[in-house]
Amino acid sequence: MTESVHDYMSRLGQAARQASRVLARASTAQKNRALLAAAQALDAARAELATANEQDLAAARANGLAPAMIDRLALTPKVIDGMIEGLRQVATLPDPIGEIQDMRYLPSGIQVGRMRVPLGVIGIIYESRPNVTIEAASLCLKSGNATILRGGSEAIHSNQAIARCIRQGLAEAGLPDASVQVVETTDRAAVGELISMPEFVDVIVPRGGKGLIERISRDAKVPVIKHLDGVCHVYVDIAADLDKAIRVCDNAKTQRYSPCNAMETLLVHQAIAERLLPPLAAIYREKGVELRGDAATRALLGSDVLEASEDDWYAEYNAPILAIRIVDSLDAAIEHINHYGSQHTDSIITESLTDARRFLTEVDSASVMVNASTRFADGFEYGLGAEIGISTDKLHARGPVGLEGLTSQKYVVFGDGHIRT
Repeated sequence: MTESVHDYMSRLGQAARQASRVLARASTAQKNRALLAAAQALDAARAELATANEQDLAAARANGLAPAMIDRLALTPKVIDGMIEGLRQVATLPDPIGEIQDMRYLPSGIQVGRMRVPLGVIGIIYESRPNVTIEAASLCLKSGNATILRGGSEAIHSNQAIARCIRQGLAEAGLPDASVQVVETTDRAAVGELISMPEFVDVIVPRGGKGLIERISRDAKVPVIKHLDGVCHVYVDIAADLDKAIRVCDNAKTQRYSPCNAMETLLVHQAIAERLLPPLAAIYREKGVELRGDAATRALLGSDVLEASEDDWYAEYNAPILAIRIVDSLDAAIEHINHYGSQHTDSIITESLTDARRFLTEVDSASVMVNASTRFADGFEYGLGAEIGISTDKLHARGPVGLEGLTSQKYVVFGDGHIRT
């Protein structure tokens, strides 16, 4: 690349800003046509995608990347099938853009309401998985946003091959080529430029490890939609149904260990601990889950439960490890969650409507649940169709971010020559 990274990223930003204005007025049919045409292009380009992906896989193996990273990098036929299906599913989702809500007449005679509109230009920074390129591009496109995608250097050839398919879809629908741009340079300075262009970029969405998200959050001059940790809790209340509690607590921890919505700390009311914890611990032990507990938990369950440190209450393990604490009240459980939690997802198991309402009101998290596994906290399970990530921020989007989370609202006013007196 002969031009500087700064000039290159500025050029991408200018093109994205111009494209965003075209996308903002694009019809639902036009956006859907682009998505479906991109799906066809992907299907037709399987051989090219495999060739490009093999370049990335060969480089990854040569560079000694961990097997888990190489696995996430692979564009298998099944992954490509999933990408194609994802585009088709997003095409079927309702289009939020242009929807006018809450129209009402005011005493002055004007009508006031709010219209849903795109955010504009969304920068997305992610690692490893090239299928994120399709997920991010499709959601941004359907919500009327231009996007600049900066994938990891380890997936550069795969991402470029996918980008060519997206461009074919855009061309077929008559939408600007710059509606979806994949950064072509692997220079890390491109990330610094992307997060420092508020004149061109309206929102940044980082998808990756905690280190990446911390860096973006610290250095960005553009608003960021993100979550850092998934320290999720289940609290089993004094009024819990024990069969429900065992079923939910098992699922919340063991259905999958790595997602950010897996339970990391189990809180149990002391009045039911003796009846709940021994059968539940037996399930965890059978599944190979390492248990770490406070003194009361260890006294109840035995010496194979490790002593939980202060760090354990803050820990996001993403692994078969669970911290357990016995508490003496709902107040203590809520205080623990609000102190140690990451404001991601927390659940109470109870048959008491009063306790459930208090938990819903007082636990300060993006998703708060009653008698349900924390593993439900994602866009697909919430009926959003898809998600671009999960936000634990309090402004704009919170929780799983789907199409509506990639939009904003503006006030619209209808009058008939009205003037203010």
